[in-house]
Amino acid sequence: MKLRSVLTAVALVLGALFAPGFGALTTTTDAHAVTKISHATATSMFRSSGITWSSSGNCSDRYNSTCTSFEQLNLATAQGAQTLKSASGCALNITGGTEVGHASGTYSHWNGYKLDLSKYTCVGSYIKNTFAYIGLRGDGAPQWKSGAGNVYADEGSHWDVTFYNCGGC
Repeated sequence: MKLRSVLTAVALVLGALFAPGFGALTTTTDAHAVTKISHATATSMFRSSGITWSSSGNCSDRYNSTCTSFEQLNLATAQGAQTLKSASGCALNITGGTEVGHASGTYSHWNGYKLDLSKYTCVGSYIKNTFAYIGLRGDGAPQWKSGAGNVYADEGSHWDVTFYNCGGC
């Protein structure tokens, strides 16, 4: 049994070394593997897909709420944004990532599952016309759910998106 634990640990380390993207880490949470990526990896992925990002503080420090950081973002979250961009054909601008200042929880910004998106007409129309309306969130935000299970909440000034997976990437 001890040998199995050692082999599992070695496999996780090797998986982290050879995971997609540079700076990627694989961790196990809630009985499923989640691949974490660095800010540099995420920005490279977004740039290659034509996705922009901005912050009120013009910075990327994860520990500053006025910044937009992608440090420790889930790979599936970055891929989900890429899928949304390619499927919708709309401009996407990310205004919130893994930085402090968002609500806590398992599927939170801090844990790499959520991104905030600028509220452009094109992406809003795509979400509302393509995904299923699932009612109001506890705070009153209307929500739509994609066929892949990702949830898009209209928070008034922006879209708060929870990426449980890459959206069919």
